[in-house]
This record gives sequence, structure tokens and C-alpha cells, in this order.
Amino acid sequence: MSHTLPPCPACASVYTYELGALLVCPECAHEWEPAEVTGDDSDVIRDAVGNVLTDGDTVTVIKSLKVKGSPTGIKAGTKVRNIRLVAGVGDHDIDCKVDGIGPMQLKSSVVKKL
Repeated sequence: MSHTLPPCPACASVYTYELGALLVCPECAHEWEPAEVTGDDSDVIRDAVGNVLTDGDTVTVIKSLKVKGSPTGIKAGTKVRNIRLVAGVGDHDIDCKVDGIGPMQLKSSVVKKL
């Protein structure tokens, strides 16, 4: 092989391999397109496992979150539909409406794209 493949962007494993047009990590099963990593993606918002998020996506919250004014908060596994990507307060970059809670902003690091 004349060129080396980049390490996995999710877990940094060096054992990546090509599968058609995708690169695959055998250690964490993350799949990605080579262009996703090599290009300038400073304005791209990714979920907790590295998937690129876009407006209108449906995501799942991956860990329970406390919410001010709510006795239960948001439980892990809660689906959030029709998200909107924004430049929010701090690193909150998702604007959404959570069932039972209402409109709020979430961090992309606590959601996973469905």
C-alpha cells in the first residue's frame, strides 16, 4: 500500500480500512467519508460519535440531563425531532423542542444522530 489511511476520528485507532467509498474503524465501528476529515470542517457540527448534524435531523439524548425548573429533566434515550443548528450560548449548538420540557438548547456532545 503506497499511502496510509488516517486514524479513526472517533477513537483514534490506527487500524482503519477502506470499505467502498467509506473508511471504517474495526475497534469502534465508526464509518466516515475520507473527505469529512481532510477538509476544513471548523463550521461543521458533529454529534457525540462524530456524525455530521444538519438542520431537521432527529437525535437521541445519550445521557440524562438536569433541566432547571423540571423535576425529571431529560432522560437518556429521549428522541428530539427536527433540530436546528445555531450558534448558541457557550457550546450549546442545537436549538430544539423537547417533548414534556419545551424549547431549549442542547450541546451536540450529548446527542447521537438517528
